[in-house]
Amino acid sequence: MRTSIFLCAISAAAGGLLALGIHLLPIHPQTLAAAEPAGNDPVPAVVRGQDAAALEELTPEERVNVAVYENVNRSVVNIVTKIPGTAGLLLFDNSQEGAGSGSVLDKKGDVLTNFHVIEGAREIQVTLYDGSSYEARLVGRDVSSDIAVLKIDAPPEILFPVRLGDSAHLLVGQRVLALGNPFGLERTLTTGIISSVSRSLPARNNRVIKSVIQTDAAINPGNSGGPLLDSHGRLIGMNTAIASRNGQNTGVGFAIPSNIIARVTPQLIANGHVIHPETGITRVYQTEKGLYVATMAPGGPAETAGLRGFKVIKQKKKQGPFTYETETVDRNSADLIIGVGNQKTLKADVFLDAIENYHPGDEAPIHIIRDGREMIVNVRLAAAES
Repeated sequence: MRTSIFLCAISAAAGGLLALGIHLLPIHPQTLAAAEPAGNDPVPAVVRGQDAAALEELTPEERVNVAVYENVNRSVVNIVTKIPGTAGLLLFDNSQEGAGSGSVLDKKGDVLTNFHVIEGAREIQVTLYDGSSYEARLVGRDVSSDIAVLKIDAPPEILFPVRLGDSAHLLVGQRVLALGNPFGLERTLTTGIISSVSRSLPARNNRVIKSVIQTDAAINPGNSGGPLLDSHGRLIGMNTAIASRNGQNTGVGFAIPSNIIARVTPQLIANGHVIHPETGITRVYQTEKGLYVATMAPGGPAETAGLRGFKVIKQKKKQGPFTYETETVDRNSADLIIGVGNQKTLKADVFLDAIENYHPGDEAPIHIIRDGREMIVNVRLAAAES
């Protein structure tokens, strides 16, 4: 039986799931700041005051769990969407509902979630920890990283922003906690460890999200968009998918790392989209030796820099009284890409990832083999919205 990657948003359109088959990226910490627990005691004052006797009986590990939940659960929101259905009788509303999770980003009402949670939604409703519900509008989305930012008009005094952590230094075996709304059960806490920090996930637009966190913390439909937290209550990832044969938790969950969120989210808030560097190479042919440039955008950066793609050879042939034209493709005339900068790029996703390290307007040194000779072509990257 085949294991698939399931995006963890509840949707009536797919039997309770939005499924993505296997065939089938900075906010400064102070902008997301929330109060740290006082001193070295991880238990917040609200817990110390109400349940001091009960806390005395907890183990240190349990006290950390309680502290993280009490400090962060007010930052987690429940998201319900309404997606237009197929055409039907005018008297009936045949739209479909979906559900997911999110995190409050700031006191202005910006909310972080997955793009796939709100994809195609006609209406988006966000419910806060106190049960108050607000209509949300989409501020921006980045399909390449499956990140979206929503906006709600809620009073600042009831908005508790999540704190952003640094995902660059996570360790396999490190304790993590997941908060979200699995199956609509609001602000559910599960615990586990980091199982890997180097997974990849396919995005909706055939790009690949790199450095994805794998965890065994229970993640189920409805958890998408919710935070993956470290033992200090800092968001180090956003829960987004599970590997499963039946769409249910199997102990293999995935989260988009916080450093991708930190890079993408400010652009979404400011511009509504993310500007990606663009080479102008529209298609490549992948081989064991590297990537042959197949086609390029006319007048684009790659063509302007002098890169060569497949050559189309047209020939006129005559058969009896008729003359017709044939086309053959000469792949040997194309440049073979083998690297970008100091990085080897023998696969398409690695090449795209290497280009993402540059900015529009930068010159990217692309290593190629042309006519059996290795050389470098500097391509001035253009800007492309996602």
